[in-house]
Amino acid sequence: MKNVLPRFQRPLNGISEPRTEVSHWDKAMDAYDAKNFRMSLLETINYMNSTILAGKDTSGDINFVQNQGSAEIQVSIEQDTFSVKAPFLKITDATNKVALYRKVAEINFAPLTLSQIHLRGDELWFEFLSPISLCQPYKVYDVIREISVFADDYDDDFVEKYKADFYKEANTQPLTSDEAEKVWQQITNILEDYKNYTAFFKEKRWNDFQWDLTVISLLKIVNMPYTHGTLRTKLQEYVNNMFNNNIDFHHRIDKGTNFMQELCAKSREDFLKDMYHADAFISLKWRSSVQILQDEVKRFENTVNSYVKNNDNFSLCYYLQFNFLYMLYNFNVEEHQKNAIYSVLENVSGLEPNMAAPKLLKVYRAFLDGKENMTASTKGKGFFAKLFG
Repeated sequence: MKNVLPRFQRPLNGISEPRTEVSHWDKAMDAYDAKNFRMSLLETINYMNSTILAGKDTSGDINFVQNQGSAEIQVSIEQDTFSVKAPFLKITDATNKVALYRKVAEINFAPLTLSQIHLRGDELWFEFLSPISLCQPYKVYDVIREISVFADDYDDDFVEKYKADFYKEANTQPLTSDEAEKVWQQITNILEDYKNYTAFFKEKRWNDFQWDLTVISLLKIVNMPYTHGTLRTKLQEYVNNMFNNNIDFHHRIDKGTNFMQELCAKSREDFLKDMYHADAFISLKWRSSVQILQDEVKRFENTVNSYVKNNDNFSLCYYLQFNFLYMLYNFNVEEHQKNAIYSVLENVSGLEPNMAAPKLLKVYRAFLDGKENMTASTKGKGFFAKLFG
């Protein structure tokens, strides 16, 4: 096998992810400080997703429902109170009630910090209720994010583990047959490359690069905007563990390798049942800006410079590949920034490291220099578009 970089193909387009609007956050904080608590609440919601309240009458009581993946988030703003609820699961005769209730009690202590899961008859609900006067913007953001994340993450997992039922059929959009075929081909390519490069690294005794290969493979799948359900939950768990420096490096490699072997053994049907389009209330990624992304890439500038100085193109290529993918995993970037990363990863697919390194380095330095703020030229092309002609 030749020493060339793994293949990359950008994901298909998903449903547009909500974008945070900083101007609304400033208005929310100013309104709260002025004790205009209702306006503060409205602007905090606009900060998270400016489309939700657009065109709605906000002069009286406000009630709306917004989906987050397979979860349904219900928000109510009345004269004096603010509440967020999410119907979670139904208990049936087949449900392992003792194990489920024990797990729910555990979750109510941690990771939940503001909301709680309540048992209402034979139904479990995430719930939060507060006087409007106590709804500081950070608190509102945190509770909506908390309920959105955990209601969406846990429902599929608990149905599988404890034999509970979904509260209702999820309001999701399945992939078309053409999309499903393309997605499966992408996944097949990722897993084939993983197996081939694992064997290659083992033959060369480049054992530590197994970490890079595992992370790159996991990120390629989890960054697909239509990856949901138990699959996404497990992928996020392993990505976070792989980057957790509190865990022994070789233990992370072993755990990641075992999980990748599980993925390689999954059938087409097992993968595609967790692949679908779904709306979102709030982006699960962190807000980005030119400055935020500059700070992010400066974090690994010394390592990049070290590889360049030592002419270690192989290490540089794998290092920049996984860091670019990790940026997309963590940050809600602008479309032209995402396209810049997708384009360079596609352009270096199958290239030898000495050919790929300059291309990856060029895009890295564009982020480092903050060149993504050059969004337009007289011809209407952005700076990153110019990088690729």
